[in-house]
Amino acid sequence: MHNLPLVGLANGFIMTTKPDVVAAQRGRRLTKADRRQQLLATALEVIREEGADNLTLGHLAVRAEVSKPVVYDHFGTRSGLLIELYRWIDTERVEAFRQAMAIAGKDRKETIASLANAYIRCAADLTGEFYVVGAALAGSPEKAEVYAELLDQSVAMFVAVLGPFNRLTGPAATRLCVGLVGAGEGLSAAIVRGKLTETEAIATFRELINASVP
Repeated sequence: MHNLPLVGLANGFIMTTKPDVVAAQRGRRLTKADRRQQLLATALEVIREEGADNLTLGHLAVRAEVSKPVVYDHFGTRSGLLIELYRWIDTERVEAFRQAMAIAGKDRKETIASLANAYIRCAADLTGEFYVVGAALAGSPEKAEVYAELLDQSVAMFVAVLGPFNRLTGPAATRLCVGLVGAGEGLSAAIVRGKLTETEAIATFRELINASVP
């Protein structure tokens, strides 16, 4: 496997906490890093079960079984919480993608097939929550800045993975991967909207990458 840049590790942790682990953490004395992870995992539970409108700092404190000052100390405002959750969800997608690519084949055909499969599957798994949180941040200058940062990270991964098979280099390779990442995001969104099946999206993305990489 080609070495991938270590990207998407927001604040030095990844979203690996399982629901039962989160439940066990509630009410316990945790390190600040572990508490932050537990709060973000609980926030995602609220989004999934109750919708983004119900995700407030006060409600998060109740669900996580901590005091309000603890939540305010970590995030400051609801917008701050949503921004960190937005980053965290994408971190999960990136980490799952990196793990999938770590066992990918090394020739061009295998790498492109693995890239298309891993990216679409990882993106589609959490794209719904990603868009829900993004919608809650609509109009926020911070959202636009963070979204651009996350896209840049995905582009860097594509450049690294496709580099050995791509005759384009430098800015030209980056521009190509910007387009491919945009296509991947669009296909993932179509799965969430019910416009494409996952299988159709993966096959389409594989064809796009194969035709685009000279």
